[in-house]
Amino acid sequence: MALINWLASVLYTDRYKQMDRMATEGAAIQAEQLRHILARGSATMLGRERGLRPDMSYEEFSKAVSVTDYDGFRPYVERMMAGEKNVTWPGRVKWFAKSSGTSGSKSKFIPVTDEGLHDCHLKGTNDAVATYMRQNPKTRIWKGKCLTLGGSKQLTDTGAGSQTGDLSAIMIGNAPMWTELFKTPSKKVALLSEWEEKLEKIAAATMGQNVTSMAGVPSWMLVLLKYIMERRGVSTIADVWPDMELFIHGGISFAPYREQYKRLCPGGMHFMETYNASEGFFGIQTDPAEKSMELMLDYGTFYEFIPLGEVGKAKPEGIVPLSGVKTGEDYAMAITSVNGLWRYVIGDTVRFTGKDPYRFVISGRTKLYINAFGEELMISNAEAAMSEACRETGAVVREYTAAPVFMDAETRGCHEWMVEFDTPPADAEEFSEKLDKALQRVNSDYEAKRYKDITLGRLRLNVAPQGLFEEWMRSHDKMGGQNKMPRLRNDRTLMDELKAMAARMAR
Repeated sequence: MALINWLASVLYTDRYKQMDRMATEGAAIQAEQLRHILARGSATMLGRERGLRPDMSYEEFSKAVSVTDYDGFRPYVERMMAGEKNVTWPGRVKWFAKSSGTSGSKSKFIPVTDEGLHDCHLKGTNDAVATYMRQNPKTRIWKGKCLTLGGSKQLTDTGAGSQTGDLSAIMIGNAPMWTELFKTPSKKVALLSEWEEKLEKIAAATMGQNVTSMAGVPSWMLVLLKYIMERRGVSTIADVWPDMELFIHGGISFAPYREQYKRLCPGGMHFMETYNASEGFFGIQTDPAEKSMELMLDYGTFYEFIPLGEVGKAKPEGIVPLSGVKTGEDYAMAITSVNGLWRYVIGDTVRFTGKDPYRFVISGRTKLYINAFGEELMISNAEAAMSEACRETGAVVREYTAAPVFMDAETRGCHEWMVEFDTPPADAEEFSEKLDKALQRVNSDYEAKRYKDITLGRLRLNVAPQGLFEEWMRSHDKMGGQNKMPRLRNDRTLMDELKAMAARMAR
């Protein structure tokens, strides 16, 4: 192991220097990224439409290109998917990452260019490993393999020379050949479409191997780990893979799952958060002592940040590049990138915790929140309050979602929660009260609306039957991989579906 670690550290030496530069020269690096993107994009159809030039200033660029979401960008996507070249990026786009639509579209198809795949998505994965090795020079991860749990959808040909599918399927299919020596399961098993079959075959393929690390979405990885432990008749992952030391996770908040992973992975387990979305790879937890991630600045992405109050407006004001952000404020993130995206609002909201380097946390989604009564409840509030309620009651939550109960002539409004527990609280009513009080502590707007129950009543808690959320995901063809359960909804569609399904399961 010492030889492999030494060789890897030598290979990463130059990259470490480049990553160190991000901590001190963030604004300069971002200016370089914009110049590169403009130089490549100015000759495309979009570039000619907007009069883009390689030597444009940021101010000229921001006036020439409007901020857009997927619905505004979709006409370009449709032309690219039809096989047209040089639409928003030079050449023909080979891949489109399919993700759930949060706008008017059922599904979004995000372009993934050759440059974006290698200089953003795959580069981020490599940097995560490099970062861990720098933190842990005596690591044993190369002694075994990395268990990778990706998407459950095979790539589909569009008929026009390109393919669509989960981002993870695109990455797995195009990763360097040498990485197969250190990954499990095989590509064939990793890309199986049927979740139940995939679980069984991953378990069969990996239980006899020496797995030293794993990477995936926390919720689905937890399902897989429990399945494997049940098959082996053991209570911890160390009983299956004694050399396991690292979990690289992303896609959803780790907060609701942290205690479960600590219990299932005792000892010296390390956890590293990454931010890899269909639109690009954006962040890595470069300091294990920090709960925030460092923004990756040299991945062919130019960042802009929109104050939350301006999101959704035709001409939002107050947009700033990275150099203009303030710590402690929530922003929607817009990107211009080598994937052919131009001032594209990706839907996540971030909050910066520092600038040297630029560290941030994902605070929510622009369209996943509850604001039916002016309470502006964000994902970050919900996660923090849920963690506090669990800590105070000893409960362990598997999944949850929340929605408003709208007021009428006779009743006040409130929030309704559906929570599925791995370890239920001794008293559900106590848990409900703890959660409500925690929400008031972390969100002053919620606290104000709850004052003396004048505007907002105490939350309603539904304890979900075991398997409810998994059944909902199955019924919507969202099992496995990168699929996520919506945690907050500003309407009752999801909540009413879950309640009806829970009632059927109870019969």
